[in-house]
Amino acid sequence: MRQLLNVISDRGSKYAVSGAAVRDRAAVDDFLKELKRNKKFAKATHNSWAVDFSEAGPLKGDDGEAGAGQVILRMLEREELRDHVIVVTRWYGGKHLGGDRFRHVQDCVRAYLEGA
Repeated sequence: MRQLLNVISDRGSKYAVSGAAVRDRAAVDDFLKELKRNKKFAKATHNSWAVDFSEAGPLKGDDGEAGAGQVILRMLEREELRDHVIVVTRWYGGKHLGGDRFRHVQDCVRAYLEGA
């Protein structure tokens, strides 16, 4: 598991990104479970994620942040990164970010991919 904490802070909201190689949906569930063992991540407002499996194809989860999983998935597909889950975590800061939240998700994924 690789994590980048405090990637972005905007109007009180904070973002982090995590990821790992996975082989199937059960491995994604295990990864999310392991991530949420850390109380900080368990208390996060959203843990949005996506993966593009070589065999089974794409899978995503918004965790209440509508559209965030699709943003992550699109970036994974563009990079042709298969069998690797990326999770963008957001702690809501009390102010709506509008469309900026999608830019922040993209920036988190980009930071993760550049460090990979």
